[in-house]
Amino acid sequence: MLLPVAIWFSLAPAALKVWSVFAPGHVLIGGALAAAGVAYLLLVRDVRLLGALIVGIMLFVLAGMNLWMAAALSAPDAAGMRPTFFSMSVVFLVTALGMQLMTFEDMTDELQRTNRRLETAQSDLRELVITDPLTGCRNRRFFDEIIGRELQRHSRYRSPLSIVFIDIDRFKTINDTLGHETGDRVLRDVAGFLLRHIREADYVFRWGGDEFLVLITCTEAEALQRATALQAAFAASPELEELPAGVALSVGAVEVPPDVADVLPLIEAADERMYANKKRGR
Repeated sequence: MLLPVAIWFSLAPAALKVWSVFAPGHVLIGGALAAAGVAYLLLVRDVRLLGALIVGIMLFVLAGMNLWMAAALSAPDAAGMRPTFFSMSVVFLVTALGMQLMTFEDMTDELQRTNRRLETAQSDLRELVITDPLTGCRNRRFFDEIIGRELQRHSRYRSPLSIVFIDIDRFKTINDTLGHETGDRVLRDVAGFLLRHIREADYVFRWGGDEFLVLITCTEAEALQRATALQAAFAASPELEELPAGVALSVGAVEVPPDVADVLPLIEAADERMYANKKRGR
């Protein structure tokens, strides 16, 4: 863009008078500045930087001044040119400030993008830490994180809270006879069924092996009713047709009393009730 200007000021003085050189030179400079102003305004459309807007406008102002100076040089008046040179100095200063602002905005925008990428990476990493990779359910680490908060809320607001323990029937036999790949498929299908049929407000954890634990906001009677409904829904689900014969769910439920500090005995009680349910189903 500046090459035509440089060529003009290098070669024209050899053949023309000084004023005849400077007038077209200012026209070339004005055209170059106008083109640069367009580029900065197009940049504003994409990145919305205030500094780029200021620089673009000031470049158009400088382009206009150069065109005016090119016209004025046909009848040079040194006294008349002084205000123009002063005005150009002010415009140059504003342009420089605009460039500084644009640099600061660009650095700030890049920092914000970097922070968003870090937040996304941290969120993804946290999901990996608290999620069972095979089933997509929450894991015991997440249970340890939230159980204290849930017990406090349960105690403070006297809201009902129950634990449902779920086990997959014949899972060990399936693993031993059909292989771990088939066992993993059973786990994934059962977990997907539970996640679809249990409210998002409640928690579904893979407790270990073929055992799942549900933390549900309701009384024991309602929890047992919902668990029994889950059993029946799973027995009638289309997924069951694609699983090995004999796959079913056994369930046990227990309510969390107010002001309880340790839920492990309650989980053991729910586990025992689940085994009782399994024996009745055989």
